[in-house]
Amino acid sequence: MRLNFEPLLRILNHYFRLTGDREDEREVIEQVSAGVVFRGTNLWILMFAILIASLGLNVNSTAVIIGAMLVSPLMGPIIGMGLSVGIGDYELLRRALRNYGVATVISVLTATLYFLLSPLSEARSELLARTSPTLYDVLIAFCGGAAGVLALTTKSKGQVIPGVAIATALMPPLCTAGYGLATAQWNYFFGAFYLFFINTVFIALATFIGVKMLRFHSYTNLAPGVERRGKRLVTVVVVVAMIPAAVMTVNIVQKDILARNMKDFVDNELAQSGTQIIDHRAEHDTLRVVAVGRNISDEEIAEAQSRMAQYKMKNYSLMVIQGTDSRGLESLASQVNSIALAADATNRQLADQVADLEGQLRTYTLYDTLGSQIDAEAQALFPQVEHVGVGRVGGGTVAIVHLRRGARLADADRSKMDKWLAARMGQEDVEIIVR
Repeated sequence: MRLNFEPLLRILNHYFRLTGDREDEREVIEQVSAGVVFRGTNLWILMFAILIASLGLNVNSTAVIIGAMLVSPLMGPIIGMGLSVGIGDYELLRRALRNYGVATVISVLTATLYFLLSPLSEARSELLARTSPTLYDVLIAFCGGAAGVLALTTKSKGQVIPGVAIATALMPPLCTAGYGLATAQWNYFFGAFYLFFINTVFIALATFIGVKMLRFHSYTNLAPGVERRGKRLVTVVVVVAMIPAAVMTVNIVQKDILARNMKDFVDNELAQSGTQIIDHRAEHDTLRVVAVGRNISDEEIAEAQSRMAQYKMKNYSLMVIQGTDSRGLESLASQVNSIALAADATNRQLADQVADLEGQLRTYTLYDTLGSQIDAEAQALFPQVEHVGVGRVGGGTVAIVHLRRGARLADADRSKMDKWLAARMGQEDVEIIVR
């Protein structure tokens, strides 16, 4: 029985046909050609977009960065490069390359100037995310470029082009490269610039493939040898662009697999009742595990070591850091806490002693100043008084009254002096000694 796929093919063609609402080829080429130029308004918009993106990276604002990508006109020359190679328009390719170079240099210089003047110099997460490109960035750039060229060649473009600008993220890598230049952190500069290069190559490649799939007419008649050399050059550029990203991706995947294997090993081989694993990490070729609670015996550690190969860690040695008994690190933490509490108590005691001494000093200074004033006032109020001295003895205040030779202090005058000194010194228990 012969299967008939024609109905299925008709359905697929109905939904997936690319030529149904295709824009006029000439209009597409004119639109792309106009978008590759960077001068006047376009250049100023680019500079402002770079400043917006730099501000967003500086303050770690995703919304601001997205806004900058929507404003940016950087997609123009990149799509122009892919289209020009696809249709063989090498005059358009030269213009696209020239304007792409100008836009790149202006963008990096603008970002560098901003970060030189910015008081915020810390690299935030949004900035750091643009320094280590991987194959995932290659896929994003390629898919974004494919969506972009399809949108350009259809009459109902909708919101595809802004979405492509956001997805491929051309502005943030250039700003990060400017940050690397401004702070002399070359790993940031080269990592970010490589991400920008990846985006450029694969957006242009997707545009080139899209143009070929849509069967745009070639506007130059190239010799077969020249066309083959051009295809080889495109292949070489694509492969060279992918190699570092592939290496970085492999490293990231390997680290992720190792982290998962280490967690499984610790959970399955070392975790036990009464023991808590508080940390584990790989340092060179050693897996360091910190445990508290019930000790893991040497035999258990050796047995776990022998099973590390099952977790793809046969080249790692196992080091378990734990206390000598169940108290382990908790005992050490308790000792440190006790020392800290004792130090706090000593500091409080010293502070109390200092406050007491300062109070005594203020008292002595007060009596010294007040004594001279009372001496003068007493001689004016009581003619028989020659000198009065005041001071603090024990917990009370004493006033020593020296009378003139032959003079006497009557009981009424003594009572009056007692009340006056109490009021003058603000104390009720002033003891008067008459000499």
